[in-house]
Amino acid sequence: MALTLQVTDIMKSYDGKAALKGCSFVFDSAGVYALMGPNGSGKSTFLRICALLEKPDHGDVSYFSGEGVLPPDRGLRRRITMVLPRVGVFNTSVFGNAAYGLHMRGYPGRETERRVHRALEAVGLVPKQRQNALTLSSGETQRLGIARALVIEPELLFLDEPTASIDEENRSIVEEIILRLKGEGRTTVVITTHDREQAERLAGRVILMHAGGIVGEKPKIE
Repeated sequence: MALTLQVTDIMKSYDGKAALKGCSFVFDSAGVYALMGPNGSGKSTFLRICALLEKPDHGDVSYFSGEGVLPPDRGLRRRITMVLPRVGVFNTSVFGNAAYGLHMRGYPGRETERRVHRALEAVGLVPKQRQNALTLSSGETQRLGIARALVIEPELLFLDEPTASIDEENRSIVEEIILRLKGEGRTTVVITTHDREQAERLAGRVILMHAGGIVGEKPKIE
């Protein structure tokens, strides 16, 4: 893994109510990590802070590589990405949606086509690449959100409840995508889930959260 993420004593409150209470963890190897806990345990808040989408009230989020500590600048943000539970799409084709981030980053057309085709193939949406994204089912939209993340070839991918509110067929496809990334060993994937069986199916390490704290970790699953 090129990136190591160290989270130290993170605290976060909203309107005086504590969402996170001194959470610490180190993500130091490629594979899949699962943050598991009931609704309201702080999983999504912890994930957003790790992904640099929110700042903690207290504590540190540090990314390291071979050069040492990395500043939280645009260069780092291009190496990490997050997919939210409800993926928003643009009124354009599936291909255009997947390519959006690359266009914003100024990638040339040929490289964009290569990356988008590879990402859509990974999520099983190549047959629908010319279809308007607004016509996709909720499960297909979730897969498109993952494709949009994969095109930037992130070193660290955060997935917040990636199979929530989608049907069983799409749930299986999303899980297969996560397991494929795990098998390739190039990307660290951190997911949130309240489903114990899913966490054990997908993750090498399962981090247990409750009432805003990390309360334990299940042994590494091979």
